[in-house]
Amino acid sequence: MSMAILYHGEPNGPSLSVLAALAESGLEIECRAISLRAGERHGLPEVSDSTALDFAVEGEGPVLVIDGEAMSEAVFIAQYLDEAAGGCGLQPADPYARWQMLMWCRQATERLSPAAAYIGLHASAAGEAALDTIRSDDLRARWQDWLDGRFDEAKLADSRAKVAQFCQRIEDQLADGREWLMGSFSIADLETFAWIRSMRTLEAGAFSGKEALNAWLARVESRPSVQAALARSTTGEPERAFAPGPEINRWG
Repeated sequence: MSMAILYHGEPNGPSLSVLAALAESGLEIECRAISLRAGERHGLPEVSDSTALDFAVEGEGPVLVIDGEAMSEAVFIAQYLDEAAGGCGLQPADPYARWQMLMWCRQATERLSPAAAYIGLHASAAGEAALDTIRSDDLRARWQDWLDGRFDEAKLADSRAKVAQFCQRIEDQLADGREWLMGSFSIADLETFAWIRSMRTLEAGAFSGKEALNAWLARVESRPSVQAALARSTTGEPERAFAPGPEINRWG
């Protein structure tokens, strides 16, 4: 492969899903841990184009740099890794099944991830970042709210409801006895697991009585690729490592 570097935070949220996808792919890519909580993503030395650094929809996520070109968004990076490896099994071969997988991922990134990130930020100590390095006005404002301890109670309530709804959605998806969300293991499992894992502690009630969901969580966590990703943690508690994530969907 060409010169490639993956900049990632603690294995939580999008950094977890991409690190696990990389392990699934078997590709040799240098991994460099950075502090997303310190805003280090916005000053990567190999990246001159700020689009991937400052205007990623998922907020503070990993950045994959290939020959100086930066890529962001965990689902898209996972697709790239799968295809660069010649197809490592992270995407269904059938076009309709792949569409289903991407639609599931879209729900995860538009509903689950903003909710989980907001709950996680509320439960964690504020980070430290030089906000003048963040070019996106929206992202910078959300950073400022976090640093100042400003949280909207209505958004918190809505986020908790969305996490509970997504837990039920996973339970329903697995109700036919399948092992993985799309039938075969895919990016949908990694992306969903990466965001829902930290909610087991923060929103424990949403997982109560959901046998299929909890068994699926255990299956995903036991995969060697996920274990390898989690082993990259430098804090020992990656599920508590949060930085501003996706903007909460204004349309509910």
